[in-house]
Amino acid sequence: MALITKAIKGTKDALPKDIHKYQYIEATVLDIAEKYGYKEMRTPVFEHTELFQRGVGDTTDVVQKEMYTFDDKGGRSITLRPEGTAGAVRSYLENGLCNETLPQKICYLTSCYRYEKPQAGRLREFHQFGIECFGSQSPLADAEMISLANSIFTTLGVKDLALEINSIGCPTCRAEYHKALKEYFSSRQEDLCDTCKGRLERNPMRILDCKSPVCSEIAAGAPVVLDYLCDDCKEHFEKVQQYLKAMNIDYTINPKIVRGLDYYTKTVFEFVSNSIGAQGTVCGGGRYDGLVEELGGQHTPSLGFGMGLERLMLLMDAQGCDYPAPAVPDLFIVAMGDKATMKAVEIAKDMREEGFSTVYDLNQRSVRAQMKYADKLGAKFNVVIGDNEVESGKAKLKNMASGEEYDIDLNLFVNGFYNISLSDQLADLEINGEEFDFTSLFGVNKEED
Repeated sequence: MALITKAIKGTKDALPKDIHKYQYIEATVLDIAEKYGYKEMRTPVFEHTELFQRGVGDTTDVVQKEMYTFDDKGGRSITLRPEGTAGAVRSYLENGLCNETLPQKICYLTSCYRYEKPQAGRLREFHQFGIECFGSQSPLADAEMISLANSIFTTLGVKDLALEINSIGCPTCRAEYHKALKEYFSSRQEDLCDTCKGRLERNPMRILDCKSPVCSEIAAGAPVVLDYLCDDCKEHFEKVQQYLKAMNIDYTINPKIVRGLDYYTKTVFEFVSNSIGAQGTVCGGGRYDGLVEELGGQHTPSLGFGMGLERLMLLMDAQGCDYPAPAVPDLFIVAMGDKATMKAVEIAKDMREEGFSTVYDLNQRSVRAQMKYADKLGAKFNVVIGDNEVESGKAKLKNMASGEEYDIDLNLFVNGFYNISLSDQLADLEINGEEFDFTSLFGVNKEED
């Protein structure tokens, strides 16, 4: 039978054999964010198109070329989110978080959608971890946000990342810079790609980010934004660098970083790797002091970053970073016959309620087939139950790693299993006379034992 359809180009299935990697990364980023005082937010997968046109910027490639936009049945223009910040700002305003104590520090794990050429590290549906801090103009917030991203990479074991920072100024000093860019690029206008010819009048800074080899070569000689910063922006950028040095975070200044979205002001930054080819930016962000006001709120200095999870996983795999082992069942019950199956169901229910992962064969195959199945699942222990075991109330619990067998009472199975499995683990530990924390094993409280 032919497959009806395949996954849409630019999308990727997360399979059971790999899901522990996603779960580990997601748990890690949320845990670190919480340590920095960030709380999780969840927003809808689609928003009114105008939100992204105004928030992301209509001169960006994202808005001009990459958004998934459609009219719904009510005739409204709807867009699948291409990034997380605009929706987070909308939620911040609509739900009154702007009236709470500032700064408001939120984070999210979200799917994003962009119609662009799929390649390694670049998908049309991708997942992103994002951080947004609303209501702080201090350069300390910039440095702390960079520190948060750095903590994630350090915890995950990612190496050889280069942190690149820049300041693209405020609207006042950037206006002067735009004039200089227009003058420079106008002299080479005929050589620019068609997209950059359009950018020349609307947002010449976007030309600096063009991937066309010709435009990149022209941009190499363009005026540098750092030469046009006002005193306030210079002082802000200097303070960010001082805080980064105090945190022992290495960085380089790259005056060509402008980021791909129009809302950025002042500090912008990227963490870049050379381990995964052309798509080397694994985290990027910066300050967007005018975005909340642009979307209808009061002036609110803010900043954030986005980190692509698929690209991060690609980098971790390329560098051979360690992941926790995939979870395996604590117990597999091999049941022979109806009575044994009934007992298996009873034991499994009790075991699961006590926090142990327990599996039995739903297809009720032969003992040999069940044992092979248990081995493939990697179960830590198994127990074989037949009519004799049900009648006697006794069975043999086997440690699948060591091969050791233990007598166990089926009517007191949970307690017996806990004590046996605990003893097996303690045999491999060196406690060195210190009091052992029993709650660290299986998440079970040992007080009564």
